[in-house]
Amino acid sequence: MTALAEQAPTFDCRVDFGEELAALARADERIVAVCNDSVGSSNLVKFREEFPDRLINVGIAEQDLVGVSAGLANAGFIPFVSAAAPFLTGRALEQIKADVAYSDRHVVLCGQSPGMAYGELGPTHHSIEDLSWMRAVPGLRIVVPADPSQTRDAVRWAAASGLPSYIRIPRFKVPAVTPAGTPFEAGRATRLAEGDDVTVIAIGTMVSRALDAAALLRAEGLTARVVNMTFVEPLDVAEVVAAAEQTGAIVTAEEGLLSGGLGAAVAKVVAERHPVPVRMLGVPTFAPTGSTSFLLDHFGLNAEGIVKAARKALGRV
Repeated sequence: MTALAEQAPTFDCRVDFGEELAALARADERIVAVCNDSVGSSNLVKFREEFPDRLINVGIAEQDLVGVSAGLANAGFIPFVSAAAPFLTGRALEQIKADVAYSDRHVVLCGQSPGMAYGELGPTHHSIEDLSWMRAVPGLRIVVPADPSQTRDAVRWAAASGLPSYIRIPRFKVPAVTPAGTPFEAGRATRLAEGDDVTVIAIGTMVSRALDAAALLRAEGLTARVVNMTFVEPLDVAEVVAAAEQTGAIVTAEEGLLSGGLGAAVAKVVAERHPVPVRMLGVPTFAPTGSTSFLLDHFGLNAEGIVKAARKALGRV
């Protein structure tokens, strides 16, 4: 566990997801929840109690889950599709592509427990490929909240957007990192720390660890800019270019597969706009069995790993 996590309380963002969705449903009768026998793991128990006619449980049938939701959207509802991220994105990828994105339906796909949140259940239950898969689908907005307040913001934004979207809802507890009053806009990143030597661009569970890494680098006489990217699609291109131009080196950190995720998106912008050294931290292959904390440390997805990557980007190995 990183220093920030040790010093500050941590939160299960699924609680904020469920509470905010219920609040939206009270104000808008078009809001419905659709799940695949995941009422408990999606924190939808209270939603079901309050809105029994507005929770549709299709059972363990993810293709139907997305297809039914697209039909509901076509009928004027705003469906929030909630399921474990590996099964939602893996089993229903064709329906996400054809029924939601290609058809431009206002469906909010909520990937619960992404990354390596399921720990000991192993690679079949890890969702490290979802960002790569979802980025490959045109027209799909991809949101990775970093903490409880951003989770609530993401739910509200998705409900009002009128657009097909995918939100990662973390199971792994995280500290609050977003300053009060921070705007939440599609394609807009949040700069959480200033620095001149290197920029760390992180998402989700990696944001607090990036802040810890900045503190460690400061002790070495290096200042690190920390950017919470939040939207992997659309990416905040201007923030990436500014990082390249102003700090000259970039580290990306994500709890996901290295091929096709945040790092790949950032590297593309850097290569095209302002080439500088880029080091990408993520998961290179299927993970071994172990707790989430163990797996994150195993792949260097912690403050120390980010510091090492920053040193390499700066040529200080």
